[in-house]
Amino acid sequence: MNEIVRKVEERSRVLLDDVIKSFIELLEISAVNPSSGGRGEGERAEKLEAILRNYDLDKLFRVDAYDERVKDGVRPNIIGLIHGEDKSKTLWLVAHIDTVPEGDITLWKTDPFKPVIKDGKIFARGAEDNGQAIASILLTVKIIKELNLTPKYNLGLVFASDEEAGSKYGLQYLVEKKVFKKDDEAVVLDFGAPDGSEIEVAEKHLLWLKFTVHGIQAHAAFPHEGINAHRIGVRLISTLDQILHERFSEVNQIFIPPTSTFEPTKKEHNVDNVNTVPGKDIFYFDCRVLPSYNLKQVLEIVNSVCRSFESLYNVKIDLEEHLRWESPPPTPPDSSIVKKLSKAIKLSRNIETKIIGIGGGTCAAFLRAENIPAVVWSTLDRMAHKPNEYCRIENIRKDAEVLALLSIIS
Repeated sequence: MNEIVRKVEERSRVLLDDVIKSFIELLEISAVNPSSGGRGEGERAEKLEAILRNYDLDKLFRVDAYDERVKDGVRPNIIGLIHGEDKSKTLWLVAHIDTVPEGDITLWKTDPFKPVIKDGKIFARGAEDNGQAIASILLTVKIIKELNLTPKYNLGLVFASDEEAGSKYGLQYLVEKKVFKKDDEAVVLDFGAPDGSEIEVAEKHLLWLKFTVHGIQAHAAFPHEGINAHRIGVRLISTLDQILHERFSEVNQIFIPPTSTFEPTKKEHNVDNVNTVPGKDIFYFDCRVLPSYNLKQVLEIVNSVCRSFESLYNVKIDLEEHLRWESPPPTPPDSSIVKKLSKAIKLSRNIETKIIGIGGGTCAAFLRAENIPAVVWSTLDRMAHKPNEYCRIENIRKDAEVLALLSIIS
């Protein structure tokens, strides 16, 4: 095995430049999710598919999901396959094509859609999230082909749409179309530590709540003639913050952070002028809840607090579930995919892995919901969604070495 490890590393260095060239070409094509006002993944997917045609895959095809918001009306999902010694199951490597928008352009030092290579990094929107994964998968395939390696099982490649907006047209759609089989395994390359030591096997429940407090607008000089919805909203935020953290206080050290989180986030506009008492106040909570709890329990407490406030302050409070996702059971830490990936990382980098859970959602959840063991792993500086997003070129290479070794481990 040591000789194979050496050859994999040698080939990765030789083949890296060609992959980086293709990667830059992909990053130059905007693929902002249409849910964020972008044009979608279509053009980038066409380029990626053209690149993959030169990779001598045993299968290459698309599974498109209909979406009238984008040009041509479809959201592309590219699927590739290399046949293994045992064709009864597939190890899937999963990346996503879409990106978030650039955000505040004034915070960028370079054009987010004109990739720049500097100091061993590639700067661009989508360079790390999730372009690095695409590049690593491309390099993995090149290594396997150059060394004439035959994977133990089929090696499947997934380049999916719509991850940044819930995966309705991506992984969720592919699961519905039965692309994955019950004995398959998956590595989703969409989260990780800077040293590549963290393997994510679990995610928290996700709940986004919208609160609308209805008071009575009035002149600020005569506040007694109105009911200040903003003041009551602030009190409601503070009360919910305290009660929810006290009630759901369990600690689980596998997660980062190890507790449930309840964060007041977005605040909508109320009035335009200083001297008006707001008659309406709208705000949101982002709740990431440990899977040992049930979201129904959270909602019962939130509803109870809202009803108490209505009675106490003579207001009406509307509560809406902006997003609700009950996380599936975790991938067992002693599962085959966890053990094999840990072994591959140890062989390639000589580091011990750490099994973790996260508060953020990934498309691995859709696979776990189908009882397909899925882990989330990469080597990342965690620049996703940030200005001046970048990926390290060395991370592309080192992750590909691990994935190539993973494909041949029993």
